[in-house]
Order: sequence, then C-alpha cells, then structure tokens
Amino acid sequence: MNNFAQEWVNAWNNHDLEAIMAHYAEDVIFYSPFIQKLNNDPSGRIQGKEALKAYFTRGLQAFPDLHFELHQVLEGVQSVVLYYTSVNNRLSAEMMVLNEQEKVVEVRAHYK
Repeated sequence: MNNFAQEWVNAWNNHDLEAIMAHYAEDVIFYSPFIQKLNNDPSGRIQGKEALKAYFTRGLQAFPDLHFELHQVLEGVQSVVLYYTSVNNRLSAEMMVLNEQEKVVEVRAHYK
C-alpha cells in the first residue's frame, strides 16, 4: 500500500490528472467537504470517474499551488487511509476502499 500511496501523492504533486485518475475505478463514489464548496453541492458526493475527473480539474485550477505531504499510510482490509497535509496546509485523512485491481471504489475525505 505504501507504493499506492506514494504514487497517488506524486500524481497530485505533479498535477498530472491522468496519473491521478489512474487510481480510481469507473464506478467510484467520492465524498468530501470540498465537493460541497467547489461544486456547490450540499451532498458532498460525486459518483463516476468522469464526474470525479471534472471535479479534480476544478480543484487543480482553484489551487494551483496544491502540494500534498504524506505522513502516514494506514492499511485495512481492501482499504487504506492516507493521512497527509493538504490544501492550505490543512491536515487530511482519506479513507479509500479498493477493489480487487487496487482501484479506488469509494473515498471518504476528512479535513481539519
């Protein structure tokens, strides 16, 4: 899982949208307080890889200096939690559920 986590962080830090999206399954479901703000969507939920790609595109444009610093990788059963410093130096933890191909099928993002 450490390779997955480091590749994920590197993709974000390089602002490489295709590399970022390579981590996600077609049927991904993503929950984040940032969805509520960037998408003006009170549900905070996105479903599907194409919708997620559009959201990430807006995020990269809204935060051109975006840089993540990975602190911890917590492994679970077909899941991982990445604990890192995120946008505007905020602490973040993302719980990711993975399928058999180690593609992310669900994310729950949390911020301090």
